[in-house]
Amino acid sequence: MKDESLNKRTSGQAFEVILKSPTDPVTGPDPRACLCRSQEGALTGRAAEKKLEAAEERRRSQEKLILKAAGLKKREHEKEVLNKAQEVNNNYSKMAEEKLIHKMEVSNENRSARLSALKQRLREK
Repeated sequence: MKDESLNKRTSGQAFEVILKSPTDPVTGPDPRACLCRSQEGALTGRAAEKKLEAAEERRRSQEKLILKAAGLKKREHEKEVLNKAQEVNNNYSKMAEEKLIHKMEVSNENRSARLSALKQRLREK
């Protein structure tokens, strides 16, 4: 088998592959090629069925892993959303409490001022 480099491009390098005939008169037949062909031909129906079942099992396990990873990402996202909502709720509660405390202080100051003004007027009479 020969490979000749064609033209180089930024996306990679292209090759032209030239296949020799399996029985080249110069080198003779490749004993490995004959061995591979005989092994492939020896594949029985039961062995092919086992290979198909194994491939199906690998596909199922791969799908399970993908779904598990997607489930983990979804749960992590849900946790983040819940934490964010809880943080917003806590901040709102703190601000509401601070406003209420400030309002009560102002109300008490106004009440004290009104009472002292009323006492002052009663003393003048």
